[in-house]
Amino acid sequence: MNVDDLVAIDVHAHVEIARDGHGSLSPELLGASEAYFKSQARRQPTIDEMAAYYRERKMAAVVFTVDAEHATGHRRIANEEVAAGCAEHPDVLIPFSSVDPWKGRAGVREARRLVEEYGVRGFKFHPSIQDCAPNDRMAYPLYEVIEELGAVALFHTGQTGIGAGVPGGGGIRLKHSNPMLVDDVAVDFPHLKIILAHPSFPWQDEALAVATHKPTVHIDLSGWSPKYFPPSLVRYSNTLLKEKVLFGSDYPVITPDRWLADFDRLDIKPEVRPKILKDNAARLLGLTPKETDR
Repeated sequence: MNVDDLVAIDVHAHVEIARDGHGSLSPELLGASEAYFKSQARRQPTIDEMAAYYRERKMAAVVFTVDAEHATGHRRIANEEVAAGCAEHPDVLIPFSSVDPWKGRAGVREARRLVEEYGVRGFKFHPSIQDCAPNDRMAYPLYEVIEELGAVALFHTGQTGIGAGVPGGGGIRLKHSNPMLVDDVAVDFPHLKIILAHPSFPWQDEALAVATHKPTVHIDLSGWSPKYFPPSLVRYSNTLLKEKVLFGSDYPVITPDRWLADFDRLDIKPEVRPKILKDNAARLLGLTPKETDR
């Protein structure tokens, strides 16, 4: 990967379909998500198609699935498949994985193997879908190995479209995705690199507080069109958090094309734009300016 040739690094893209056609969500939850985002019959691109999409735009993308097997009973897409798919496109795809905290020691062993054998650079947590608050001690052995290996922990924060409109929200508890719960993680694992994913509605101020207070906590801007960003998020992105805010789209729910078109109209300082679009992510992920294909 030649970082110098990239125009942007998208730190939030989902793998939603496996090679065998198995989806990352149950049909009920997928339907709710599509209705929430008004994207019925939305295309679910393969990893190869994702690579082609980002390559055409001279972008790189962090890609992952979500492992929530314990709470949902739905089989995940294999982390190994995602990592192997990324390895076929090292010029544009950066592999993250997801391990359900409920898997205990087995999950810890898996996380270590994924980093050491597959080159995974981080892990996605979705506390609401996984039914595990970020500061639940059950997850701490997993954070410990992620911190030890220098990988990134990316936490969904705020409301989710998954389960929206389904009776009982499909059993998904929004309270687990309050970013203030991640503050405990940042205290107990002071060297763990953390990303708070999304504008954290209805807890945006909490996310800004955590990110300004804890040196290793960053914010990605995925899941929302920039035209809907709250003024406080724009203000902090321009000032106190200009080194810690990251471009993320939430592809394929929101495409980078749409996100960037709206971002162009956002009141972001010219000197801050390249930091958000690429430089901050390159530094956080340890991508050197002339990192070559592996």
